[in-house]
Amino acid sequence: MGVKVAKFGGSSVADVIQIKKMKEIIQGDPDIRYVIVSAPGKRFDEDNKITDLLYLCHTHKEHKLPYEQLLQVVHDRFTVTAVNLGATVDFSQDFDDIKDALEKGCSSDYMASRGEYLNAKLIAAYLGFDFVDSAQLIVFDEKGKLLDEETNEALSSELKKHDYAVIPGFYGTVKGGDDIKTFTRGGSDITGSIVARAVDADVYENWTDVSGFLMADPRIVDNPKPIHEISYKELRELSYMGASVLHEDAIHPARIANIPINIKNTNFPNDPGTVIKAHHEDKEYNDIITGIAGKKDFTVIAIYKNMMVRERGYVRRILGILEDFDCNFEHIPSGIDTVSVVVSNKDLDGRLDELMEAFTKQLEPDNIECFENMSLIATVGYGMNRRKGVAAKLLSALADADINLRMIEQGSSEINIIVGVENKDFEPAIRAIYNAFA
Repeated sequence: MGVKVAKFGGSSVADVIQIKKMKEIIQGDPDIRYVIVSAPGKRFDEDNKITDLLYLCHTHKEHKLPYEQLLQVVHDRFTVTAVNLGATVDFSQDFDDIKDALEKGCSSDYMASRGEYLNAKLIAAYLGFDFVDSAQLIVFDEKGKLLDEETNEALSSELKKHDYAVIPGFYGTVKGGDDIKTFTRGGSDITGSIVARAVDADVYENWTDVSGFLMADPRIVDNPKPIHEISYKELRELSYMGASVLHEDAIHPARIANIPINIKNTNFPNDPGTVIKAHHEDKEYNDIITGIAGKKDFTVIAIYKNMMVRERGYVRRILGILEDFDCNFEHIPSGIDTVSVVVSNKDLDGRLDELMEAFTKQLEPDNIECFENMSLIATVGYGMNRRKGVAAKLLSALADADINLRMIEQGSSEINIIVGVENKDFEPAIRAIYNAFA
């Protein structure tokens, strides 16, 4: 008998029907011993997520507006769900505590976390599992950074006392106090991964409303192939470039402990999903690429200076200017006398002219050009470094689709090729690359 940790997202616990599906999954697999739940999501298109309602309660209180009716909606939803499930749980004291906290000026983090807290209590009662609050076990420092080792030690020690438990996702507390601190939205994925590491799980199952990853965005490519297996490195590349089934930071704790992650579909539990492993098995690759992902709205600043290669510290100075603007860079493709910096428009925040002026004054380039409205597309796969002509095939596909290539860069690990195209060519470029390799 192994140990599995299973996280169920908001769509998987949105209503009675979904929660019953969850129970069938858990009862059908005795290895699932630790369950992490999100707050209930939308039950239908016009519905509200519980987390959004709780944030709204907090906003109303901040602006001295009535919030009681909104809070009652949340109370009623949990109460009705419990009754319909036949679960014995009384939320009266919990909602008294929430109202009292609101009146005393609680933080938005505290308020948002109550969705996971209340749902975990409900699910624990319904399953007959222990309820283990993640407060005081998942620990952040005062700046909001997760304290990995302290968290792992605290969770491991506590969960050894429980053979079966439900743990709320999304939040913990600031070290040395009771202040609730949340992860970013989608942070229950991170909680699940942290718990998996703490109990040394054999598998971390992440249950959602899709059957794993697809090779490309189905909104761009019709019926893209599923990805049955992917490495942590490949997933990191695809997640960074916009693939969004799993929260990026949820990869890290499981990766440290070398725990496979299986993305599964609550609505189709027999689908194999996508298994994320530390390394691909040593086998012949049938697929050259694993997946394609990309993001829009970048600016490329191309700097040319004769004999740049002999001018020490030139790139360091570029990075120093970006740091002065509190601006991250995405990529820095370079040549002998040229270097380009790729910056997200979001980071630029309307300061492109100021940045260009700083580059011109401090770097004294012979020429500087700016290309706005750019997109980056990453083609990722371990099979790429085992086959000849991959880059040529990719470039030919773009050329045949009449797409103007602005930039190309290959990572040192040789598992990704990144190309830059204009925003207007983003979707056609992804389709062209997919059709060339799928």
